[in-house]
Amino acid sequence: MNPTAPNHSASGQVTFLGAGPGDPGLLTLRAVEALASADVLIADPQVLDVVRVHARAQVDTPLQASADEASIPADVPSLRDTANLVMAAARAGKRVVRAVSGDPGLDGNVAEEMLACAAEGIVFEVVPGIAAAVGVPAYAGVPLRDAQGTDVRFVDARSADDRCWSELGSSDATAVVSTTLDAVAAAAGELVSAGRKPDTPLTVTVAGTTTRQRTWTATLGSVAQVLKAAKVLPSPDGGQPVIAVVGERGAAEQRDRLSWFESKPLFGWKVLVPRTKEQAKSLSDQLESYGAVPHEVPTIAVEPPRTPQQMERAVKGLVTGRYEWIAFTSVNAVKAVREKFEEYGLDARAFAGIKVAAVGEQTAKALIAFGVKPDLVPSGEQSAAGLLEDWPPYDPVFDPIDRVFLPRADIATETLVAGLIELGWEVDDVTAYRTVRASPPPAETREAIKGGGFDAVLFTSSSTVRNLVGIAGKPHNVTVIACIGPATAKTAEEHGLRVDVMSPEPSVHKLAEALADFGAKRRDTALEAGDPVTRPSERRPGARRRRATP
Repeated sequence: MNPTAPNHSASGQVTFLGAGPGDPGLLTLRAVEALASADVLIADPQVLDVVRVHARAQVDTPLQASADEASIPADVPSLRDTANLVMAAARAGKRVVRAVSGDPGLDGNVAEEMLACAAEGIVFEVVPGIAAAVGVPAYAGVPLRDAQGTDVRFVDARSADDRCWSELGSSDATAVVSTTLDAVAAAAGELVSAGRKPDTPLTVTVAGTTTRQRTWTATLGSVAQVLKAAKVLPSPDGGQPVIAVVGERGAAEQRDRLSWFESKPLFGWKVLVPRTKEQAKSLSDQLESYGAVPHEVPTIAVEPPRTPQQMERAVKGLVTGRYEWIAFTSVNAVKAVREKFEEYGLDARAFAGIKVAAVGEQTAKALIAFGVKPDLVPSGEQSAAGLLEDWPPYDPVFDPIDRVFLPRADIATETLVAGLIELGWEVDDVTAYRTVRASPPPAETREAIKGGGFDAVLFTSSSTVRNLVGIAGKPHNVTVIACIGPATAKTAEEHGLRVDVMSPEPSVHKLAEALADFGAKRRDTALEAGDPVTRPSERRPGARRRRATP
């Protein structure tokens, strides 16, 4: 907190927050905590998406609402002045988070806003962020110092003068230059003119720490030709920000061994996941760990059963002791039973004395979130068949009741029911919810699917194949098709799709792992052949290849 600020109980508080260089995972814990309690979020456009996900749904984002400058009346200067927005919200007693790219201590405009708060006695704090000049080289695999303790100097080429270039040119320090893609060759020329050797190693990284990151290795004398050969096009807005690292000791030459981020097996791949965001979270997290950009597209929608009486009788029977077991085969089944419980004013205590079985990690997690710990989860294959492998046969000596409650979808297979009956159990097979084809995704997504804008599609069931083709069209032939099992692969082939990846087990996480293995082999093959590493979508007709931002 500002120690000199008076304690105005009617005033709010301002948190000047560094959002880092782009990767949402680089936000600090303190930053996430501050965002969660904010009343007003005032963020630079380039970091708005990074920070907004951690803010409350009700948070006010005035800059976002006023992004179109042409729509702002000329007589409303406060909407044009970020400092005025910050001050006005704080005077109104709001908790304000002012989020900027990188670190707020390196932003001159933020320093002015801090001084304005101090002058008016508004309490403020600073939450540091990772500066782009430090974070981007780390993600590019370019160490800024060697074992000998190389001196490191940072410079913003947009504000550097002749004296600055002269000092850098006469030094052998590693230079970390903040500039733009269009101006990086000019900055290299300034360093050569000031005394650096033209063969000095150089790396240039654009969109650093994001899955759009790309790094070129060159020298001060060759960087213009390298970027031209890479077909990096001039930008109408003056160029994207880049971090260039210039090092006499050859730090840039180590990138082949140290490029941990861009060498991820699915780096930059746009992967379509035909599930809802809630269902796909752990799968999407796994894909992101491989460098992919998951895009969730629901192919089914869940609706209540057409006649609720069967479900109502079963829930009442569960409370009155009709069942020995209840088996959940999906998150949706847990949700359907939970909603019925809440309708009747029941909670997890109603499961007392009843054994609970669950298929799959996510189903088990949904039960635990409800307050119910499953008694039985398959020890092997996470499927109905896997559950049957571990399910005990009915024993009239040890089992006072011989009945199982099975809430499930209207289109579920009979495997589990038949298996339980064979083990001696009576089964109340109850339709807890219906699955229907989801509404078509936005036109932009449909065009990306049909036009090859996605690098891969993960099909987790035959119904996801049929429904995706039905609501969005058939994926382009450059798109890698990954299927969870033989039945799903057969359905994909029946729809004219070439199956490239098959999961070794019927598990969504094994499916993602198999896709990552495919991507890694594809990358290795390209490198061994001396070819550029490209994504599948970059090979479709008309796609711009080797662009700065895919």
